[in-house]
Amino acid sequence: MSLHETSTANQSFEARDILSIRDFDREEIDHVLDAAHRVEKNSVKLLEGKVLGTLFFEPSTRTKLSFESAMVGLGGTYIGFGEAGSTSTSKGESLADTIRVVEGYCDVMVIRHSVEGAARLAAEVSQKPVINGGDGSNQHPTQTFLDLYTIRKTKGTIEGLTIGFIGDLKYGRTVHSLVEALSLYDCRLKFIAPESLELPSGVVEDLEEKEIDFEQTTELRDVAGDLDVLYVTRIQKERFPDPIEYERIKDSYQLDETLLTTTKSSIRIMHPLPRVKEIGTGLDSAEQSVYFQQAHNGVVVRKALLGLVLGRL
Repeated sequence: MSLHETSTANQSFEARDILSIRDFDREEIDHVLDAAHRVEKNSVKLLEGKVLGTLFFEPSTRTKLSFESAMVGLGGTYIGFGEAGSTSTSKGESLADTIRVVEGYCDVMVIRHSVEGAARLAAEVSQKPVINGGDGSNQHPTQTFLDLYTIRKTKGTIEGLTIGFIGDLKYGRTVHSLVEALSLYDCRLKFIAPESLELPSGVVEDLEEKEIDFEQTTELRDVAGDLDVLYVTRIQKERFPDPIEYERIKDSYQLDETLLTTTKSSIRIMHPLPRVKEIGTGLDSAEQSVYFQQAHNGVVVRKALLGLVLGRL
């Protein structure tokens, strides 16, 4: 495949907003993963003269820096901010007005915001493509694409796998997005969480409606031996309305090297990061642990998405 191969799928991405994984069908998701594979093998300066706007109203390390790295790697440049306090929103400027101003300075923008739906509002206002870098506990679609890419790259396929999710499944936007995407594949899903952090009922109902094979439990040992992939998440203090409840369950799951005595040797352990205590550093050197590779995959996947929405890939 040529890096510049054209197809109807390519054309459907040009000037497109990347807001929710729900906006993509299986063919389109596979198209992004294939594009990322081509970019990883042969990355060229596709975006010379293009400018990315990074509007991060919430803190970010991986998403912000990997987008900036991706843009520079493709020959483009970026402008932006990393906290709301450094912008005119601190003076009362509305999000819509901020978007209208910034779109005049760039060709594409990525936005992270604490309010669910903020990225979709930005897309409604902007004439330039908008990429959702995470909106509250709602969606994080580019994380989903890199998660899928990591699964396919480290396991060779997504089809037929048994994938477990452990930790904060209620507030975890990475979980919600990835579960939505995996429902398009032939996968079995296992959910491990304290009762107060179980999947939202809406997600469960959607899985039931699609007749997806899934199981919910509070104990990892119930399903550990079945898993091909274990997706670990942080208990997110910043999402909790009740600090007492957070203190009660914050250390519910703490994984260390003993985990590998209960799983398949071929399991792959993922985490969107940052981590706190849910994965011990002793697991970092295990070949099963791919969470840092997962973070690094963010650059190539975001290169592919930028190239696609700007019509250069």
